[in-house]
Amino acid sequence: MLLAALSAQAATPKTPQKAITPKAATPKAAVKTTPKTGVTAKKAGTPVTQKSATTAPGLASDDEKTIYALGLSIHRSLAQFQLNPAEVEIVKRALSDAAAQKPAVELNEWGPKIQNLMQSRRDAAAQKEKASAAAYLAKAAQEPGVVKTDSGLVYKSLTPGTGASPKATDTVKVHYRGTLTNGTEFDSSYKRGEPASFPLNGVVPCWTEGVQKMKVGEKAMLVCPSNLAYGDQGQGPIPGGATLIFEIELLEILSK
Repeated sequence: MLLAALSAQAATPKTPQKAITPKAATPKAAVKTTPKTGVTAKKAGTPVTQKSATTAPGLASDDEKTIYALGLSIHRSLAQFQLNPAEVEIVKRALSDAAAQKPAVELNEWGPKIQNLMQSRRDAAAQKEKASAAAYLAKAAQEPGVVKTDSGLVYKSLTPGTGASPKATDTVKVHYRGTLTNGTEFDSSYKRGEPASFPLNGVVPCWTEGVQKMKVGEKAMLVCPSNLAYGDQGQGPIPGGATLIFEIELLEILSK
């Protein structure tokens, strides 16, 4: 649940959102290859044998699958470096050289430079993200019924409410959906089938400001520039510098 990570101080979500598992592709029918000619054909009347959808090709043992998972973990940790294909090949070479105990450079000399490289790549990616979101923010601010605040928050009431408005010190119960400017959904209480509750003074500035404008029963849209959301660092599936769009229903004020 990404909303738990909306706290400006939180480093990671309290309850990770469940990953969506895509349907496995239907395995192709097993075929028989004629050794002499290499021609592939199915033998008539022979039942088709299919591999289990859960079987990882070439990974027979639990150790092999765990090591493969290690590779996936390494790839995830490298994502923030924005490596191009040629740079990925350099990483592969380094792994091979290290395994052979023949590194091409000294880790003690070049290792300390890794953090600076990561930060420079992050900064460049965040600036690119903010530049691409600028047009979206400008257009959103011109939509009918929209209010743009001094902070840069773009607010639009979608369905009026008739209840009270919360204060920054209140705890509220909401339903919400969050997307990136390209339409990618990164979190949704609707999909989890239950609303979320949180203190308004414990979330990112966009929510603290925007939800205070709402009345109980209201549904609104908040367009949050990165400086009111997760900044240049990003958070989980949210890239650094990202502008976020939230649809929020204020269901209840739990405390005042």
